[in-house]
Amino acid sequence: MSELSSKYPHIDLEQERKEILNAFKGLLRAVTERSKEDTRMIRKAFDVAVEAHKDMRRKSGEPYIYHPIAVARICAEEMGLGATAVVCALLHDTVEDTHITLQDIEDLFGAKVRLIIDGLTKIPEVFDENASIQAENFRKMILTISDDIRVVLVKLADRLHNMRTLGSMRPDKQLKIASETKFLYAPLAHRLGLYSVKSELEDLAMLYSEPDIYANIEASLKSSKDVRNRFIRRFVAPIREALLHEGYVFDIKARTKSVSSIYRKITTKGVPFEEVYDLFAIRIIVDTPVELEKPDCWRIYSIVTDFYQPSPDRLRDWISTPRANGYESLHTTVMSPQGKWVEVQIRSKRMDEIAERGLAAHYKYKESNSEESKFDRWIAEIRDLLESPDANAMDFVNEFKLNLFADEIYVFTPKGELRVLPNGSTILDFAYDIHTAIGDKCIGAKVNNRLVPLSYQLQSGDQLEIITSAKQKPNEEWLRFVKSARAKQKIRNSLNEERKAIAQDGKEILGRKFKQHNIRFVSENISFLEKYYQVPTATELYFRIAKGKIDLTRLRDIDCVAGMLQLEKKPTVKKDKHQDDVVPKIEKADTLIIGEDFKNIQYQIARCCNPIPGDPVFGFITISEGIKIHRNNCPNAEHLMSKMAYRCIKARWKSQELVERIAAIQITGIDNLGLVNRLTEIISRQHNVNMKSISFESFDGIFEGRMKVLVYDTEHLEQLMRKFEEVEGVQRVVRWDSEEEAQ
Repeated sequence: MSELSSKYPHIDLEQERKEILNAFKGLLRAVTERSKEDTRMIRKAFDVAVEAHKDMRRKSGEPYIYHPIAVARICAEEMGLGATAVVCALLHDTVEDTHITLQDIEDLFGAKVRLIIDGLTKIPEVFDENASIQAENFRKMILTISDDIRVVLVKLADRLHNMRTLGSMRPDKQLKIASETKFLYAPLAHRLGLYSVKSELEDLAMLYSEPDIYANIEASLKSSKDVRNRFIRRFVAPIREALLHEGYVFDIKARTKSVSSIYRKITTKGVPFEEVYDLFAIRIIVDTPVELEKPDCWRIYSIVTDFYQPSPDRLRDWISTPRANGYESLHTTVMSPQGKWVEVQIRSKRMDEIAERGLAAHYKYKESNSEESKFDRWIAEIRDLLESPDANAMDFVNEFKLNLFADEIYVFTPKGELRVLPNGSTILDFAYDIHTAIGDKCIGAKVNNRLVPLSYQLQSGDQLEIITSAKQKPNEEWLRFVKSARAKQKIRNSLNEERKAIAQDGKEILGRKFKQHNIRFVSENISFLEKYYQVPTATELYFRIAKGKIDLTRLRDIDCVAGMLQLEKKPTVKKDKHQDDVVPKIEKADTLIIGEDFKNIQYQIARCCNPIPGDPVFGFITISEGIKIHRNNCPNAEHLMSKMAYRCIKARWKSQELVERIAAIQITGIDNLGLVNRLTEIISRQHNVNMKSISFESFDGIFEGRMKVLVYDTEHLEQLMRKFEEVEGVQRVVRWDSEEEAQ
């Protein structure tokens, strides 16, 4: 301690030691259910952590050991976790920040604690600036769900304490950590059922990202507190009296909405603070046996509605159908005598513990219910995502967030089995939820005995019968139809498998061709072909060969042709083998600037893809019509670039020029009365866009429209397409290419 004494002469180290010991005693009191062995392990973990962190201080100047003690206390007190989690929380920074190794942890505390500490060590405190590294780190954290969910829970406790002590950090760090918390950790806490943790994380994130707005809402809540409390006392008085008369053992609490939740309501509803009617909720918690929970909650609902008129639209029965994270409660909104709406939540003591403590309570009560819970199904879905060998880390984060944020709908199988899906799910989501094989072979469904297409969006209460065909297989288009992460992953896996099988055929075809021409099948030659045919990978090369998109008849000439192209420096002429006409040859280094004359060579826009400013483009030298400008993703681009690459030149737009050009749009969705009128109104009034043509077809309640419009560039076009997507009934808006010939 002499080194510390000299470094911090103004600090009373003896007093500090006493305070650290008091903090530890507070932690022990928080672990209510513990054996003598548990107490011994916690004490040992504390001693190891104190020794390991003895020379470390936090940014605030306090001893570092306060942080692991605080994290452990959150685990015990606010999450209801047991001794193992508390031990791991005390040790969570030791391997990363001190001399202690994972092997030391295993020797002292066993394999289970080592596994959790290893999972925690893989997750950096502040993710790297690089988005892909950040995504990979988050993926590593979620990977641990399949090992031990306590890794994620301890990490959430760690993040919560860091957010509570964020004031000592630099402003830029505060903003970064707050944004990251709001982006990933708060939704994760919500999905794990930790509502109080989620609300506090959101509030603390808002405190640092929107300090002025936070302060204003907090001040408004403070100034209206006395009035609110008087109102609550008057409101609950008759309910309390009636419940006592009926002999219920209960507790009534008033829960004020969190600041971030109020701000969300203000922004989404577009109302001022004074008009947010549900600033608080009344919660009635009844102490009753599990078998009487449901009838007792409904009886209490009946008592509440005897005094106050309920809103039928605002009844939420999460007792009969719990949410995916195990949340159960009965919510209703009633009208008070003062003309204010009040939300009332009715639940049992068990339900309240699950709502407050989430996952830990879920496992505590799990033994009394042998059925697989919806939460277990969610964990299974996450494992499905993790098992994909080709999963890109950024894709994983996006899919995972899909699962975190999704509101739920409830639909039924033909036999009446309930299935929970994300809001916006389609037939395919339901099919993949039942089984991968059913999803892969799905061609449609009967919803409430009516035949619907794959893109049909399901509504709560729908009953489905999936129609399959042995000839059906997934295609790229399906990815646009599905909402759930599970379905997206299954479709991608099927597409990748099919692509690999086709690529294997292509590899064999190329091998035979190489053999015919005495060319060695080595990586240098494959790389040469990748560059020549402008494909990103060898797999893509093999795939295109198998599909017949690459012509191997001129394989012997490729080296020669490529050599000529590389050596040719002066503008010359070159003959196409299939034509007698002369084709102009342009130096490869040149770039055609569209909007200027280029060395007296005329160009025109290709009708097959109608490129507009902003589109990535290239020029193709035709025989009789000069240079034609194509989009890089033109339907004919692959053919032109692979078979006649020597006639393709680089091109780009002259950015200053503002000229209207034709773009084609395809719109699909559910047929609604007046839909065409709304779309044409957007074109004419809101965007000042001229329309060249429009056509709509409707079949079985599904419409498909095609239109050609005059726009300045891709940004102009995307603005218009976004407006179309906002129209009720519109499902998909895409750029559309006509099938006219390229040349």
